[in-house]
Amino acid sequence: MALIVGLGNIGEKYLLTRHNIGFMVIDKMAKNLSTTTINKSNFKADVLKSSNDLLVKPKTFMNLSGDAVVAIKNYYKLENEEIIVIHDDLDLPFGAVKFKIGGGHGGHNGLKSIDSHIGKDYIRVRIGIGKPQNKEDVVNYVLNNFSKEELNRLKDIIPHTIKAIDALKVESINEVKSKFTLK
Repeated sequence: MALIVGLGNIGEKYLLTRHNIGFMVIDKMAKNLSTTTINKSNFKADVLKSSNDLLVKPKTFMNLSGDAVVAIKNYYKLENEEIIVIHDDLDLPFGAVKFKIGGGHGGHNGLKSIDSHIGKDYIRVRIGIGKPQNKEDVVNYVLNNFSKEELNRLKDIIPHTIKAIDALKVESINEVKSKFTLK
């Protein structure tokens, strides 16, 4: 079973923000699958089950994403190598898609929260959102909506990312890196 977690913030005002790229991928995955809703309040997340996968959008806001991930991980007795976390990455140019296991959180509060609950050795799908010219603008940048041009480009990037996630379930991360990395 794969626990596929898209990071984002709950609420309409965050729907199309850069920080919500993980939610956007989960939403697109769910549209193309037959799913069942799992209702457990202690999960603190929207959870959909599809065949052997769990699609998760934490309802804790970004800074507390680890609360949801650890609750679901423990309930289903999953190992970290069965967890795939999809998140925005300021250090990658817009549209880049990269994969890794472990590493630092790079100041990403969602990853920081997950790391503190389960450790760092889970699969990360990093989607580049670019970064603002001024470092002081980071919070506003990630919480602002994608531009129309960026949303148009995401129509190709998100399906590509979903294919990579499907491959991660059966192939090594190195094989996926060689086939699906976008720079």
